[in-house]
Amino acid sequence: MGLFNFKSREEKELDGLIQKMEMNLSNNYKDNAQSDLKKLEETLAEMKAAGTLKEAVLAKYESVMEDYRQRLKGYSHKDQKPYWH
Repeated sequence: MGLFNFKSREEKELDGLIQKMEMNLSNNYKDNAQSDLKKLEETLAEMKAAGTLKEAVLAKYESVMEDYRQRLKGYSHKDQKPYWH
């Protein structure tokens, strides 16, 4: 990281939510990862409504969020078939 890579408090909060979601994904905690995605969506929507993010930053996080939506589509324990069937 260079000297001029400062992130706002809001960006750090969003990065923390993404990091938590990644940790739950890597541990196969499907329901927690879905919950983290929902929290990310809510937080980003609040920040967008409040106008606290620059347009370029908002676009970046919306793109990241959409990637996770696609990745987590159908990703939960309730959709999982039991191995004994």
